[in-house]
Amino acid sequence: MQGNRMGDRIRGSAGVKARRRRLARTGGLCEICAARGRVTLATAVDHVHPLALGGEDVDENTRNLCSNCHRDVTAEQFGFEKVSGCDASGLPVDPDHPWNRHGPTTPQAKD
Repeated sequence: MQGNRMGDRIRGSAGVKARRRRLARTGGLCEICAARGRVTLATAVDHVHPLALGGEDVDENTRNLCSNCHRDVTAEQFGFEKVSGCDASGLPVDPDHPWNRHGPTTPQAKD
């Protein structure tokens, strides 16, 4: 177990090392997407029990998430609704939308 049980966030070079170590634990992949059979790069080391709600900054209280999963779990933890709609590229932001599971389809030319 490594981290800070004082309730404070690890900062500076110790924080950078902790982030690298935590991301390496899952090979830099999102844990929620992996559980759903998808391979997605993690962009956030999330605290399962948020620091703002009394969680500890220790490895055992973290999980690696992609930006979509991180947004959704954070919204849920703090009592907000999930975001819906499309991102700047026009793809749905919901990772469970069929286009995000199978990729957008290209219409086939008709003879």
